[in-house]
Amino acid sequence: MAAVRGADLLRPPTSSGRATFLELFFDLAFVVALTRVSQRFAGLSDDTGWALVTGFGRTLLLFLALWLIWSHTAWITSRYEPEQPIIQAVVVGTMFAGLIMAVTLSRAMEERALAFAAAYLMVMVVRPLVVAAALRGHPRRLVPFRLAVWASATTPLWLSGALGPDRLLLPLWAAALAIDYLAWALGWPLPWLGASKVGRWRIAGTHLADRYQQVFLIALGESILVIGVVFGGTDYSYGRAAAFTVTFATSALLWRIYFHRAGLLLTDPLERADMPGRLGTLLERTHLLIVFSVLVTAVGYELVIDHPFGQPRPGWLLFVVGGPMLFLVARMRLEYEIFGRVSRSRAIGFVALLLFTPALARWAPMVGLSVVAGVLALVALLDTRRSWGQPLEVPAPPVGRESTDVRDSEA
Repeated sequence: MAAVRGADLLRPPTSSGRATFLELFFDLAFVVALTRVSQRFAGLSDDTGWALVTGFGRTLLLFLALWLIWSHTAWITSRYEPEQPIIQAVVVGTMFAGLIMAVTLSRAMEERALAFAAAYLMVMVVRPLVVAAALRGHPRRLVPFRLAVWASATTPLWLSGALGPDRLLLPLWAAALAIDYLAWALGWPLPWLGASKVGRWRIAGTHLADRYQQVFLIALGESILVIGVVFGGTDYSYGRAAAFTVTFATSALLWRIYFHRAGLLLTDPLERADMPGRLGTLLERTHLLIVFSVLVTAVGYELVIDHPFGQPRPGWLLFVVGGPMLFLVARMRLEYEIFGRVSRSRAIGFVALLLFTPALARWAPMVGLSVVAGVLALVALLDTRRSWGQPLEVPAPPVGRESTDVRDSEA
């Protein structure tokens, strides 16, 4: 009977598979977090050399910690029934912890390090224990148990970094986060229990596709927020108005390029895959790159709107040009995962930005962003030309369709 009660937490075959309003509510905390990450990156615009590298690495680490929280939550609600009260409580509790991480993020590697680490550990250690207890005697209870054991193993590193000397914080947290990501990739293996590879998990593929599309829109929404806040908070000038227009056009082009075919058809291959977890794992890494690229690009918006025709700042190319270049790389990877091929348009765009970069280092930020917008417009135009009058392609992912006779009993 206990096992039956535990099975109530699993998504039934009749589940709609669509994302719930609770999950969209949860995403609000992530919007705040992305905004704070963007602010930390923007503070690096005047840094050079090692200071720029270190500052970028610190902020990247914080972003990766936030992403792990969001991604784990997406997989939990794809695996368990989000209408169950215990799962709803888990999501709301995660949202509260994520909000703590967001509000402490600006000083998360200084005096607020302990609060950030405590909120992170509350999700990584306590949450899987709650899910394991709710599953009672069900075989799947061993999966969240594995997560809790591995997260407990990295707890000393997180707490030592927060409480120890400042010089040890970055290496200790980097080591802890690397272990957390490695454990996820390996399936949290434990002696006698083995591993539970995420690629073998039984999940709602439609739901996971929804969540990836939504997190891209969240990142894009954060870039729109940056555009509005920065332009609204500065003295009006024709130069800033022009920068405001170009930044908006750039965001619109990112939206267009993402949702052209591959991003639009994300649901179909995950829904039809024999093992959606395997394809979902690859898409998770791709959307990590996509969200990060949009976030970095938004920092470039702030720099350009503030000083559209000023002297180029030392690290501005990293954001204004580097963000869109990373986006094109990630979008090529997404296309390969959905169709098993890569279109020339995105490769042309990437090479063009790469060739333009040395020259853009000597021009005003507004010139650089205008060139970026022009290249992205070219990519969008080539996409439209290639697909004009053609029916939607049938997704043919190179992974996820394999059948297997051996399945993890806890999957």
